[in-house]
Amino acid sequence: MYATEQDLIDLASEEEILMIADRDGDGTVDPDVISAALAYADNTINGYLAVRYRLPLNEVPELVRSWAASIARYRLHRDGAPEHVVRDWKSAVSDLKEVARGNIDLSIADGSQPTTSSNGTVSIEGSEPVFTKEKLGGWL
Repeated sequence: MYATEQDLIDLASEEEILMIADRDGDGTVDPDVISAALAYADNTINGYLAVRYRLPLNEVPELVRSWAASIARYRLHRDGAPEHVVRDWKSAVSDLKEVARGNIDLSIADGSQPTTSSNGTVSIEGSEPVFTKEKLGGWL
């Protein structure tokens, strides 16, 4: 996971996380609720990052951790989030769109970025294609 329960607490507060993640009312955070919100955040982030990065990320940049916490926090507010939580969520999604467009670079040191040419196209390395004009003969 890109973020943890502690990241949520650091972003919000222990009191807020208890308020929005204690669904059975027993006075403790429900781990399944937290896990589901964090998984939702990871899936959302991966949907945008997959355009430019190989997944899963071997190294999680602090920016990604921050986006994950903001998205999960928003998700936990199932009955309507306060405006500042909505702003954080919108900002995270906006930044993710910029990553997908190539306007924000995560600068991952482990080489998780795809190789791109100077004209912006992605090069793909692999085995010989199965279907080519020559192999398909007159079928094209």
